[in-house]
Amino acid sequence: MPRLKAAAFLAGCAEADFGAVTEACELTPPTLSKAATALEAAGYLRIRKGHVGRRPRTWLSLTTRGRCAFKAHLAALAALTEQGRAHDA
Repeated sequence: MPRLKAAAFLAGCAEADFGAVTEACELTPPTLSKAATALEAAGYLRIRKGHVGRRPRTWLSLTTRGRCAFKAHLAALAALTEQGRAHDA
């Protein structure tokens, strides 16, 4: 679920600060770090490190492949939902 939360948040922006993602997705930093590493390994996420002044910062963004995978996941969920509604009718 942390991967999906992070992807959903990042789908709405070009790039986000690691802290903003942890806060918005209600994830602990270690949980987001693990999810981000897994998404990066899959080619879905880009992790960019830098500094703001003297403070280290980490930014996250979905890759094109990640955005496509997220959209496909949403489409699959919508299809399952529709099948469930058709079955109930």
